[in-house]
Amino acid sequence: MALKLPAAFQERMRSLLKEEYTDFMDSYDRVPRSGIRVNTLKISTEDLLSIAPWDLRPIPWCGTGFYTEAGERPGRHPYYHAGLYYIQEPSAMAPVELLDVTPGEAVLDLCAAPGGKSTQIAAKLRGTGMLVSNDLNADRTKALAKNIELYGVRNAVVLNEHPDRIAEKFPAFFDKILIDAPCSGEGMFRKDEAMIKEWDGDSPLKYADMQRGILRAAATMLRPGGRIVYSTCTFSPEENEGMIAEFVAGHPEFRVLPVGGTVSFAAGETDWLKEQGSGFGHIPDQVWEQVRGTARLWPHRIEGEGHFLAVLQHEADPESAAEAERARAALLSSTAPAESADRPKGKERPTRNAKPVKGKPPKKGAGNQGEAAPTAAYEAFIREHLLGFVPGGHTVVYGSHIYQSPLPPSLLDGLKVVRPGWYMGDAKNGRFVPAHPLATALHPGEFIRVIRLDSGSGEAVRYLKGETLSIPGDRVECGGEASPKGYALVCIDGYSAGWGKWQEGMLKNEYPAGWRWTSA
Repeated sequence: MALKLPAAFQERMRSLLKEEYTDFMDSYDRVPRSGIRVNTLKISTEDLLSIAPWDLRPIPWCGTGFYTEAGERPGRHPYYHAGLYYIQEPSAMAPVELLDVTPGEAVLDLCAAPGGKSTQIAAKLRGTGMLVSNDLNADRTKALAKNIELYGVRNAVVLNEHPDRIAEKFPAFFDKILIDAPCSGEGMFRKDEAMIKEWDGDSPLKYADMQRGILRAAATMLRPGGRIVYSTCTFSPEENEGMIAEFVAGHPEFRVLPVGGTVSFAAGETDWLKEQGSGFGHIPDQVWEQVRGTARLWPHRIEGEGHFLAVLQHEADPESAAEAERARAALLSSTAPAESADRPKGKERPTRNAKPVKGKPPKKGAGNQGEAAPTAAYEAFIREHLLGFVPGGHTVVYGSHIYQSPLPPSLLDGLKVVRPGWYMGDAKNGRFVPAHPLATALHPGEFIRVIRLDSGSGEAVRYLKGETLSIPGDRVECGGEASPKGYALVCIDGYSAGWGKWQEGMLKNEYPAGWRWTSA
């Protein structure tokens, strides 16, 4: 075994696994498995399998997940840049599957960066309902926002907030909440050796208070009858079964839905905590029985890294659930669509210390200086360029930047907002410039001009590198009576990748510099 695992960690795992310890340690000699998950917002699983140039093998716990073979590099293919799949560690695909998201729901991903699970949730929502993706680490929210944009998500809000702050704004609001909790990361030692250097014997206890607070806040944001999935990538019982036992003992309105004990998902480990007597003596036996229904993904039993999963179901009578639904409906309809963000009142601003990655919050009085409203040019662009599709939700204006949000702007007041919704573009001096995320979320039939590039000809890679392309006019597919000149949706093998501006046989490249293909 090449990895130098901490002696204290090895001793803990020996006492936890007993006769399985040797098999567990042998797993560190195996190469970590990698996988991709199909982005069904843009392509069906069947269609991706028909065009993928690699051998793909199904991941048992995720119907859209597939193992990739060692040496394959799906990140260096035009399909990756078109957002057709997300490269994801196989075990990390499990939590969202257990969340059981259905279209139309309001879902919160509370510890979301870098965004893999958020894009998985968004695919299950199918463009309906809403997704609020949050991460407390400001730097990591940049990757979160970019991934949501790359994968064509139209109905997501990205926040950079403490869970308690979100709970103040959204009491009993969400149907489903995912907590991929910060943890000691023991399950990722094989994949990321840096995690080993950060670990010490006190690491599990260091994270416990944070996890406890996140669970507590999530419980207040879940509507009666809703579901929380709590997951970690660690083996520590204190952060896993112990955390769930504490929570259920203190929240009798929740019960653990049993998901462990299958071929892939081992049952939760409760005996170790009871034997250690490490602060869990007050937990009743009936709670421990429930906690046995949590699940562990052990790397010596499956093709994937270590993970823990718990499904917490809120038990509510129909009357309480109906009352919460009425309260949420009232909250969502309490504000005119764009008034709060476009014209902040007094000294308030639409965000607290917020600076969206694309665009700043408006200054006092923005949009009321004798010029045409920024939305006028935007609305004209939508009428003239989109075919049979009108973006839904609330139009939110941040300075000159325009978003479509699934939430009324008033619900975002006082929060650190990274993205208030789907970023549509920039309106200045009576002109509207469409943003890259508008393109990545469109389908070819929704835009008035389309140019199709072939992934196998080298043309697509040249576009992704930012090059200007020579494109004859007969390759510009125009809807209605439109001429070829103007903005065109550039598609790779039929899937949207970005913008270009066509004129006189040349396609001016609008692919963002920070997104461009950098590999050879």
